[in-house]
Amino acid sequence: MATRLYRSTSLRMIEALNAGAPLMHRAGAAAADWATQLATQRECPVLILAGPGNNGGDAFEAARLLRERFFATCVVFAGDPLALPPDAAAACKRFSDAGGTTIGAIPDSGRWSLIIDGLFGIGLARAPGGQFAEWIATANALAVRDACPLLALDCPSGLDADTGRAFSPCIRASHTITFIGAKPGLLTADGPDHCGEVRVAELDLSPSTDVPADGHLVSAADFATHARPRPLNSHKGSFGSAGILGGAPSMVGAAFLAGRAALKLGAGRVYIGLLDPQPPACDLLQPELMLRRSQALLQADLTALACGPGLGGSLEASELLETAIASELPLLLDADALNLVASEGNLQVALASRSNPAILTPHPAEAARLLESGTADVQGDRIAAALEWSVNQAASYPPDELPFGDARLEMLKGLLDRLHALDFHGTVRLESHVGDFCMRRTGDAGWKLAADELPITRCDRLGLSASEARAESGRQSVAFANYLADPAVNGGPIRI
Repeated sequence: MATRLYRSTSLRMIEALNAGAPLMHRAGAAAADWATQLATQRECPVLILAGPGNNGGDAFEAARLLRERFFATCVVFAGDPLALPPDAAAACKRFSDAGGTTIGAIPDSGRWSLIIDGLFGIGLARAPGGQFAEWIATANALAVRDACPLLALDCPSGLDADTGRAFSPCIRASHTITFIGAKPGLLTADGPDHCGEVRVAELDLSPSTDVPADGHLVSAADFATHARPRPLNSHKGSFGSAGILGGAPSMVGAAFLAGRAALKLGAGRVYIGLLDPQPPACDLLQPELMLRRSQALLQADLTALACGPGLGGSLEASELLETAIASELPLLLDADALNLVASEGNLQVALASRSNPAILTPHPAEAARLLESGTADVQGDRIAAALEWSVNQAASYPPDELPFGDARLEMLKGLLDRLHALDFHGTVRLESHVGDFCMRRTGDAGWKLAADELPITRCDRLGLSASEARAESGRQSVAFANYLADPAVNGGPIRI
């Protein structure tokens, strides 16, 4: 089942509908359970930072339960217990009644087995200030100094749970336990850099029965039906024909990179339509690529078409893109194709009028051009930017066919069904695993892939002979396939 995502307003509604349930106690128990696993150095105490709101109440519950399990704890709290929200005040009283005490500042000495961040939850909308900012900076530094886990409750303090924007300072957690449902900000923008491993504790609720999810996390499971072995009785004609339109003068390389990637990801034939009037005769590194004039490409028998890599902004490029948009092919628009759509109203109308699927893959600057806004605006709330563009395009759909909610994922799956002959295996998800795979194989977190590389193409960097490289490439391919088959990997970064 796809992981449901909830924004703060939806979570508040769920909390209100379950006001009689002991949610804070359940949250504290879930946090204490994971903390028990993380705090392996029992000779060192657990440092717990409790804030002035309900996140602080979760911290008090976790601290009380850890004390019951004979963990030494140091709870830092500088507020007035009487000023806490009612549930948090009750949690603080239970902690005190059980013999727990607090101090008003982080100790200057001592080492920690675990640090728990319970300062601010999902309601924070500005940068932490004053002593809280100091505590966040100190907690980050202590976690590095002591090489101990840093567990954030619900959301790392200083991170916007809706947008993923990290204020300064912001907790840099190694682990985050988030309550009721996953939040989009944990998974986008700065979120992944500040959350570490994320687990969802639903607190014995069924959130989707109360409030519809605002979105879903796309995972490998969504593409399981497409990740199937190739038949033995097959050939390149069995796996479709991909077209790449681009390669204006001085930018042929961009089209070549896209074509090479299509081959490596399983397309049977790949045709590249180049706008350069003096194109190369072939791609010497990937001679399987079939080069065509741009107009000839659009007349070829294709299964799917990608437009944009090195396309440029010429009149010819615009006219070719208009023809491509008018075609019935499954379409992917990237790079210069998006810039042309952003600048020409007729292309926007044509794109909105398509009855066949199209996928847009803008980076933040391209998204800003499409929305006539700034890159900082897009980066400030990527999800809102994507939704705004969807709403802008929705005018071409009948009211009962708007591509919102689950329908968006179904549209994407529909496109993938059209692309199945290309042996499409969920390449967006695949790309997200490549860096982790390389890091685990080499132990080098700085291992990078160039634009034309997959892990199985890196053998030349290992100083191997051609025969050794082929053998190692095969071993890496099997290892990467096994890595993707691991349920812990295919489950994505979220654990429920």
